Amino acid sequence: MLHIAELPDVRAARNPTGPCIEDDHQRLNNQEFLERVRSTAAALRFHGISAGDVVAVILPNRLELVVIMFAAWRLGAAVTPVNPGLTDAEARHQIEDSGAKAVIAGDAHTLGTLDLTAVAEASSTAEDAIALASGALALIIYTSGTTGRPKGVMLDHANIAAMCRMLVEGLHLDETDHSLLVLPLFHVNGIVVSVLSPLLAGGRATVAGRFSASTFFASVERARPTYFSAVPAIYAMLVALPDEMRPDTSSLRRAICGAAPMPAELITRFENRFGVPVVEGYGLSEGTCASTLNPPGGPRKPGTVGLPLPGQTVAVMDSEGNPLADGSAGEVVVRGPNVMRGYLGLPDETARTVIDGWLHTGDVGRFDADGYLVLVDRIKDMIIRGGENIYPKEIENVLHTHPAVLEAAVIGAPDPVLGEVPVAHVVPLPGAVVTADELIEHCCGSLSRIKVPVTVFVTDALPRNPVGKIDKRRLRSFAAS
Repeated sequence: MLHIAELPDVRAARNPTGPCIEDDHQRLNNQEFLERVRSTAAALRFHGISAGDVVAVILPNRLELVVIMFAAWRLGAAVTPVNPGLTDAEARHQIEDSGAKAVIAGDAHTLGTLDLTAVAEASSTAEDAIALASGALALIIYTSGTTGRPKGVMLDHANIAAMCRMLVEGLHLDETDHSLLVLPLFHVNGIVVSVLSPLLAGGRATVAGRFSASTFFASVERARPTYFSAVPAIYAMLVALPDEMRPDTSSLRRAICGAAPMPAELITRFENRFGVPVVEGYGLSEGTCASTLNPPGGPRKPGTVGLPLPGQTVAVMDSEGNPLADGSAGEVVVRGPNVMRGYLGLPDETARTVIDGWLHTGDVGRFDADGYLVLVDRIKDMIIRGGENIYPKEIENVLHTHPAVLEAAVIGAPDPVLGEVPVAHVVPLPGAVVTADELIEHCCGSLSRIKVPVTVFVTDALPRNPVGKIDKRRLRSFAAS
């Protein structure tokens, strides 16, 4: 069975001059990609990277990130991609928590990073790949936890290989496929759906820079991809484009949606306007990206997230862990070779999340009569803003560091484009005076932009349930009214 880390060698041997990967600045064929991976691996070894190490990469979407990932794997090292939009404090947590031996960035940074140019120029030699066990760690993807501190999801090479095979089969990918990557490469979706899977299928990938609705279809017309993967917020932005914009979408066979449920009405509007079928799926980073998919060949059922991918078992359980097979709603659980190795350094969290091989998603769902999964609600308080997961506790922790704050509660308020945005309700200390603007400015100093509350309500008291806990359900109802 092909090891994903061997892809550069295999592709170069089969078709050295065939297209492989490109971005806004450069294009590499299979042989050039292999040569770049080998020389980058040699450079990483020159800087002390070897098997078992972790390399952190802080880069925007560009093909160098993919090259570094394969180069690290060539040495037996793992990669943790860091969101370049994080504050230094947030990035430092990920770097330190992952135990990264090297940090690679594309420009000057305050975190003691190794400049990308220095890596590229450190060695002109080529590095041969080492033999990799399928259980070797490949990626550490950070996802926010209910405690407010991001957790490192450990994915090994067996996870990655299984997920890619499932997606190639589920999406019917082949050597003619060409993905246009618009999602960030610090997400497993971007890595697996838009890079690794098309490369495994014999196709190719184009890495787009920062997404812009106004220029997106120009990229489609230029690159002529067969598919792209996006989140509902992106589809909403595209549907909202001026009516006179009628792009050539004839190269697109499908569009993929994940990260958050997409309203059936939005799917219909996008398909009717642009003539491209939307294939909606569902999954978690802990499950290496995807667990269900509306089959591209049909029937596709908007309002559902489709059928379990081949090789996975998806079930619904009650609170006691008993399977519910009658269409009742319960917690969605997943089992298969795609389920993560665990949370880095958090054995208790891992044990609570993966029980008897079942990944407990924290989402409530049910199966319809045809076996399609319908997501009903989320057990956790997570806010999904434009496909980005935000946990209120992290924001509340920052608000509590303000000297005037007594209590804080953050909930997701409905937003027509982004799905949800964070809104904070704050009770000041007796006698203290603080404004909403001051609290937002305080958050800006510690949180990345997407986590900063769009609105802060300063209030005398917060609603509580009968046992005295803050009643976030009532806060949400206020926000929705």
